[in-house]
Amino acid sequence: MAEYRTHMKIIGDILATTRDDLQDEDGASVTYLIRKANISHSRISAILKTLVSQGLLEKVDSQGSNKYKISQPGREFLQAYYTFTNFADNFGLSI
Repeated sequence: MAEYRTHMKIIGDILATTRDDLQDEDGASVTYLIRKANISHSRISAILKTLVSQGLLEKVDSQGSNKYKISQPGREFLQAYYTFTNFADNFGLSI
């Protein structure tokens, strides 16, 4: 049976993509993030809006289209997320 990703895992994937896999210096497009995160446009739109409002991502207007870059608080959040998931994995916890 397929294993479903948690909302937090999807957020981690989006933040990691904007940190590591930027298409260019302007940021990652919504289309690129949809492919990398493997979720629908409507779902990623809601998540991106939340991440921007919480200060974890920065929305950049690049040649008339929106792109997203990870912010410093987003980098700190992602590091804490990885620390927690490694801790949980060591104790066999599922998050």
